[in-house]
Amino acid sequence: MKNARLEFIVEKLSEKKAEDIECIDLSTKDYIVDYVIIATAMAGRHTYALLDMLKTELKPKGETFYAIDEESEDWIVVDLGDIMIHLFTQNHRTKFNLEEFLLQEFSKQMA
Repeated sequence: MKNARLEFIVEKLSEKKAEDIECIDLSTKDYIVDYVIIATAMAGRHTYALLDMLKTELKPKGETFYAIDEESEDWIVVDLGDIMIHLFTQNHRTKFNLEEFLLQEFSKQMA
């Protein structure tokens, strides 16, 4: 990972005890963002703590939060324009398996 913004976000998520942090580079694919970061929270309240930390750390750096979907503590989505962050509880991450979906979607595009 050579993108300083991505490295910073991943580092901060890790410091706040997010688990299984994945960064998927989609910059060469036909997708709505260049990068997707997926992280697992320890519990529902932890997803909100991770979101609060992202706001606290990124807004002073000039990051624009274009949209935040926080209706469910089990899956929070943060849109930073070219980076999409998904914060899941373990059950929802397993249930929706976003990594596998993205891999399947882009293997279809290449066929």
